[in-house]
Amino acid sequence: MKLSDFDFDLPDDLIATRPAVPRSAARLLVAEGDVIHDQQVTDLTKWLRPGDRLVLNDTRVIPARLNGLRFRDSAQGRVQAKIEVTLLEPRGNGTWGALIKPLRKLKIGEEVVFSDDLRATLKGVENGQGHLAFNCTGDDFDAALNAAGAMPLPPYIAAKRAADAQDKTDYQTVWARNTGAVAAPTASLHFDEPLLAALRDKGVTFTHVTLHVGAGTFLPVKVDDISQHKMHSEWGQVSAGAAAEMTATKAAGGRVIPVGTTALRLIETAAKGGTIRAWEGDTDIFITPGFEFQIADALMTNFHLPKSTLMMLVSALMGQDRIKSIYAYAIAERYRFFSYGDASLLLP
Repeated sequence: MKLSDFDFDLPDDLIATRPAVPRSAARLLVAEGDVIHDQQVTDLTKWLRPGDRLVLNDTRVIPARLNGLRFRDSAQGRVQAKIEVTLLEPRGNGTWGALIKPLRKLKIGEEVVFSDDLRATLKGVENGQGHLAFNCTGDDFDAALNAAGAMPLPPYIAAKRAADAQDKTDYQTVWARNTGAVAAPTASLHFDEPLLAALRDKGVTFTHVTLHVGAGTFLPVKVDDISQHKMHSEWGQVSAGAAAEMTATKAAGGRVIPVGTTALRLIETAAKGGTIRAWEGDTDIFITPGFEFQIADALMTNFHLPKSTLMMLVSALMGQDRIKSIYAYAIAERYRFFSYGDASLLLP
């Protein structure tokens, strides 16, 4: 398969820069076999059955984008340089991996000041990433980061507008609890408490898993032969209780439906070999057409970028020709695309 097999033309004005209000008012394209239904996210209660189980990623996005100043004494006196940092992931030695712009203006051992409470020292550089040691840890770090940082909006939104205070609410799921992601599990952004309550009343159940979505989710595929693409890895965890809940749902004839590609990738990782079990670690699972799904019966997801690994994933679930027709329909009907856009419910 070639990268061009997953390409399509998307009008720029269909890229959403703000979410629907309320969240559950977003449009929902339901693809059931060969039929497409135009719905709203609130209509999930019509499409999900008693005994179905939604799998939810409970990762919490950190305000990972920071603007700071580097100070240096020179012959002309004290000079400063603006430094932009995007945190990527905590490392085992207590430092954070980060993208730093411009990296050339920062030397090993120099400090960047983000606020009165938050500073970081550059400890090393590897593969184009800086390793930063912060002046505080734990709850103090979380509080200082929350005050100084901005949400790390995806590149296609950041190119159109800067992140603001509203994004700290909009770019976070209502059930987020395990801190560590630098990108949101965006299909989950459509849920609010009234919708969750309505689904519970219908007899739909919920299982929480954790996958800390990394910036690698936005990395472009650079090879034409997709089998040569090296997938990024992300840390995830499926508890024994979560695995047991999904197993029981399947045994009772219910459907296991992940909300978002992150939840799907994680549970398929944990179900390699045909049985889902407790699992924890880094997953770099790359789902392309021909993949044999072990646990997911359907998928709720947003509309994805052309030539992305996520286009390959939904093509694996629904079939390449079917996904092409679904996306052509979505564009013709002016569904909103990407992280703050509309949703689809894909029922193979």
